[in-house]
Amino acid sequence: MALDPVGAYDLASQQLIGNIYQNLMSIPAGGNKPEPDAAESCEFSDPKTYTCKLKAGLKFSSGDPLTSEDVKFSLDRMVKIADATGPYTLLASLKSVDAPDPATVTMHLKKPDGTWPFILTHNVAAIVPNEIYPADAKQPDDKVIGSGPYELTKYTPGQQAVFKANPNYTGPNKAQTPNFIVTYFKEASALKLAIEQGDVDVAYRSLSPTDLDALKKESDKGIKVVDGAGTEIRYITFNVKKKPVDNIAVRKAIAQVIDRQSIATNVYKDTVTPLYSTVPAALPGHKDSFKDAFGDPDPAKAKQILADAGITTPVELDGWYTPTHYGPVEVDLWNEIKRQLEGSGLFKVNLDSTEWDQYKQEAFEKGTYYFYGLGWFPDFPDGDNYLSPFMRDGGFFVNGYSNKDVNKALDEEIASDDEAKRAEAFGVVQDHEAEDVPLIPLWEGKQIAAVREGVEGVEKTFDPAFQFRFWLITKKES
Repeated sequence: MALDPVGAYDLASQQLIGNIYQNLMSIPAGGNKPEPDAAESCEFSDPKTYTCKLKAGLKFSSGDPLTSEDVKFSLDRMVKIADATGPYTLLASLKSVDAPDPATVTMHLKKPDGTWPFILTHNVAAIVPNEIYPADAKQPDDKVIGSGPYELTKYTPGQQAVFKANPNYTGPNKAQTPNFIVTYFKEASALKLAIEQGDVDVAYRSLSPTDLDALKKESDKGIKVVDGAGTEIRYITFNVKKKPVDNIAVRKAIAQVIDRQSIATNVYKDTVTPLYSTVPAALPGHKDSFKDAFGDPDPAKAKQILADAGITTPVELDGWYTPTHYGPVEVDLWNEIKRQLEGSGLFKVNLDSTEWDQYKQEAFEKGTYYFYGLGWFPDFPDGDNYLSPFMRDGGFFVNGYSNKDVNKALDEEIASDDEAKRAEAFGVVQDHEAEDVPLIPLWEGKQIAAVREGVEGVEKTFDPAFQFRFWLITKKES
């Protein structure tokens, strides 16, 4: 975790950063389109020039004024530091930034980028004070300063973050609760016990489907489970340069056997839903391409695919997963995948697992794994963010896949602000996902939390932007 935006590209960090800092643009609760936040207005004057006018009277929690120089500094600093653990790659389209006067900031792009307003909602564009933050190094986590609804008062890594309402905040998202404490639990069972005993008011993330199912039955203990839209996805990745999945028939046969509904029900107790594209159903341009291509799970069809390709069965596969990074039931997910594939009689699956840091190295940097699991949380709620990172020239996982028609479609959609044209291009890419099978989408998940009686507003912050907005939460004192 990191609370300086330059070093934060994980969900846990982003959830805190979104409450500490402001951005020029943000996604309002319940929405899926960017709207001005620290900005009064933002617009393209041409496809490669984006200008924002700041609201008057903006201040950091330190009391210092927020001006266009801070915005320029924040973007320039993100690019300059280029921290390996940070999100600076999202600014690949940025050429330069001008601050011609205290209220105006102009961003010059290298190429047209229709996702730029969305990018400005991400913590890659969080505004930091230029007179306090170093230009070439990270700010210590316990000394971070922003202009958002809350300010950090105490931080113990891996244990607790304490917030209070920022008295200098002048935006529309006024904190309804004056103090907010985030406590971290190493075990899902400990978090479940804490919400049952009233030690915490909200239990979010990390609870297993079994925990949530049990908590739903504990309304007599003053607990309720709430949920809302989410855009978390889980998927299987193939290194298409490595045997045996270098053969497209093997990948298609696996896709033909996978039973998503069984995974959703047996592993996740229907807290997730089957996904047939990497683009979640809540986003414009979603298309059920894998359902169109493969229909329902059918081992007989999978057998024919392999037979037509002259492949002897059973095909031996080595499957890898990371046991804790994606929650407490990842081992159950992969045991279910193994059960399905071996149950078809067409595959023999050997499973192995490693913790996240080593997993990333083996999967992305060394390319050791060829059949392995990954998940994705949105940088911003737009279809491009679920296609470009995966499908353009091997994606961030460097899996060896490349398709010029996919790249062309991605170029077309990102250069356009026409929603119909973008949706058409998204469809082309999603169809190639199912045609070439460099990956297999499995499920998309809701956002779910358990809350104590008297706590309200949690469900209001559950939307495709995946931002936990502290300022919407209230607690009625008993």
